[in-house]
Amino acid sequence: MGTAKEMKDLVQQAIDKGATTVEDVHQAIARMPIDVLERISPQLPLAKTVGVVQKMTIGAIYDAIRLVNKTAGDIADQLLAAGKKPAQTPRARST
Repeated sequence: MGTAKEMKDLVQQAIDKGATTVEDVHQAIARMPIDVLERISPQLPLAKTVGVVQKMTIGAIYDAIRLVNKTAGDIADQLLAAGKKPAQTPRARST
């Protein structure tokens, strides 16, 4: 086992790589019917437009997942750093 930060980094990297891998598969599968349509009717501009919009939409979703992952990692880093600082409690005044 590593430190809490090392574990956080490992989980964050796994989520990022996993999201990218799933996005690649998602893009490839979603592209299949567009490719078939373009082969059937190569002059149909709608197929190209749908393909571009579909790719951008799928990409935006996975970009959002990676952004949430990064933001969660940044928050975790801040919390871990705050946990390392000694507690600052006011000292009682002696009378």
